[in-house]
Amino acid sequence: MTDNPQEKTHQPQFIPFKAETRQLLDILIHSLYTDRDVFIRELISNASDALTRLSFEMLTNRDVKDPDAELAIWITTNPEEGTITIRDTGIGMTESEMVEDLGTIAHSGARTFLEVAQKGEKKITEIIGQFGVGFYSAFMAAEWIKVTSRSYHPDADTTSWFSTGGDTFSIEPAENKERGTEITIKLKEDAQEYTQEYRLRQIIKKHSDYIPYPIYIGDTDEQVNRQTAIWRQSPQEITAEEYTDFYKQFTLDFEGELAHTHIIIDAPVQLYALLYIPSSGDHNVLTPRKKDGLQLFARKVLIQEYCQDLLPPSFRFIQGVVDSEDLPLNVSRETIQSNRIIAKLKQIITGKIITRLNELVEKEPETYQKFWETFGMYLKEGVATDAEIYDDLLPLLRYHTLQNGKSWQSLDQAIEKFAAEQNKIYYILGEDENAIRTSPHLEIFREKGIDVLLMTDPVDPFVLLRMKEYQGFSLVNVASDQLELPQSEQDEAETPEADQSVQDAHNGLVNLFKEALGEQVADVRTTKRLVESPARLVDAEGALNAELQHVYKALDKEFEIPKKVLEINPGHPILINLMKHPDDDPLRAAIITQIFENALLIEGLHPNPAGMISRIQDIINAALK
Repeated sequence: MTDNPQEKTHQPQFIPFKAETRQLLDILIHSLYTDRDVFIRELISNASDALTRLSFEMLTNRDVKDPDAELAIWITTNPEEGTITIRDTGIGMTESEMVEDLGTIAHSGARTFLEVAQKGEKKITEIIGQFGVGFYSAFMAAEWIKVTSRSYHPDADTTSWFSTGGDTFSIEPAENKERGTEITIKLKEDAQEYTQEYRLRQIIKKHSDYIPYPIYIGDTDEQVNRQTAIWRQSPQEITAEEYTDFYKQFTLDFEGELAHTHIIIDAPVQLYALLYIPSSGDHNVLTPRKKDGLQLFARKVLIQEYCQDLLPPSFRFIQGVVDSEDLPLNVSRETIQSNRIIAKLKQIITGKIITRLNELVEKEPETYQKFWETFGMYLKEGVATDAEIYDDLLPLLRYHTLQNGKSWQSLDQAIEKFAAEQNKIYYILGEDENAIRTSPHLEIFREKGIDVLLMTDPVDPFVLLRMKEYQGFSLVNVASDQLELPQSEQDEAETPEADQSVQDAHNGLVNLFKEALGEQVADVRTTKRLVESPARLVDAEGALNAELQHVYKALDKEFEIPKKVLEINPGHPILINLMKHPDDDPLRAAIITQIFENALLIEGLHPNPAGMISRIQDIINAALK
C-alpha cells in the first residue's frame, strides 16, 4: 500500500466535515491518551453490529450480495507499512450512507460530546461511544483512515472513504469487492504496537472475546475469540464442571467457587448474568481481577471491566459477568447513559443473590455456614449501611450464643427457643468470644437458662445502631444499667423481702466502696444480677451507650470513656469477709480498689493493667500471713 492511498488517476470528491466533527477530531488527534486500545474494540463492535444487521435482513430477504459468504471479522496487519486492516462481511454501506454515517457524528451528539470532553472531567477514552463517535476513536492512533465498503444490495457499487483527520474527507468509487466493509488504518509512529498480533489478541481477549461472530487474525484465519458466552446458554445445557472451569479461568482461583447463580430473564429488562461466591475471602495474588466489581457486557461486548454499580457495596465479594441487550451505550462503551436501567439491573441482581443465599440456608446449610464464616461480615455491613436490603439480610445473620458456642444461630432460631415470658433478645458486646463468656454480665443468664447472642465482630456495634428490634422483639445489651429479665412466678416466690438489718449492711458496704473509690466511679450500688462475681461495671443513666463507645473505638475517634456505675454482689464471700475487716486496715482499701480494677480489666477498660501488680502482691502477702 502507498503512503497515501488517495494518489489515484481519477479525482475524488472532497467533502468538508461539519464544524462540530472537525472540533472533535482536533480533540482526538491532538490530545494525549492513556488507553488507545478502545479504538480496536470499537471497530470490532461496529463490525459485529454490521453483521447482526445483515443477519436480520437475511431473515426475510435472501436477495443480497454474496448470500453464502461467512459472517465473520478479519484483522490483518502490515508491520512494514505500519497498517492494520479490519474487514467484515456485514451489511455494508452505499456512497450516500458513507457520507452520512462517516461524515457526521451521531447527527446531534457531537456538540454534547464536545461539551463533556472540553470540561476535562473524564478521560476521552471513558466517554467515547456515548454520542456515536466510536469509529472516530481510531484517529487517536491513525495518520489516515481508509474505509472501503459495498452494500448488501446486489446492484450496489463499491465506494471508498478517506480522511487524514483534516477539514475534509473524500469519497470515490473503488474496485468492486465482496459485500461488507474494510477499514485500513495507517498507524502513527507511537502506535505501531497495534501491528503486533499478540497485542491484538490481548485486546480481543479482554474486550471482544464473546462477540457472536468469528474474529480471525493474520493470514492463517485462526479464530481468536471464544464466541460462545456461557452466561447466555441455558443452565440446563451447562454442567457443574463447566461452571467451575469458567470460574477458575475468570478468577484464576483454582479452589473453585463456593456457589453460583445463573440468571436469564427477558423482563422487565433483558439480562444474562453468571455470578459466583468465591470459596475464600483471601485476595488471590494471581487473579486478573484486581478490583471489586462485575464485568459488564452489552450484547457480548465488554464495556466495563469493574462495574461497581450493579451490586450494593456489601456484596462486593461477588465475582462474575452481567450482559444486557437493553443498555444504551456511551462513546467508549465504558459508562452507561441510562441510570434507570442500571438501577433496575442492580435491583434484580441483588434480589437473585439474596434468593440464592436463602436457598443455601434451606438446602445446603453446611455450605451456608462456610459462606457465613467467610463473608458474614459483609452482610453485617449491609445491615448497618443499606436500608434497601436491610430487611432481607436480617434473617441471614448468624451468631454464636451463650448456650451454643460451636453452632451458628439465626435470629429466628434464637426466638424459637424463648420461654413464653421472654420478650427480648439479649446480647453482649466484646472483642473476644472466650473472654466475654466469662463476663459477670452473663452469670444471671446462665443461671436462669436464658440464651444470649455473643457479638464480637468489629462491625457488630454498627449493626446494633440500626438493628433495634427483630420480629417485634427488642434487642437489649446484658450490660445495660436498666436490664430487665423475664420474671416467672417461681422467681417472684423465691425473692424474699430483705429485713432492715440486711439493708443497713448493704448500705454500709456501698458507702465503703464509695469512700474508697471516690470520683473513679459514677455511683456504687448493690445488684441481684451477679452470681459468681463480686462486682460488674455498667453505664450510668444518660451516658454514651456501649454500642457508640465501641463504634468510636473502632473508628479511632477520641472520646472520653464515661465513668461507670459499679454494681456489687453483697452476698459474695469476698465482700462478706471484707465487711468483717477492721476499718483501719489499709488492706481493705486495696481490696476494694482491686475489685474495681478487676471489673475494668474484664470490660477492656483498664488503662494500665501492669500497675495492678504491686497491689496484687501486697494482697497475696497479707493472705499468706
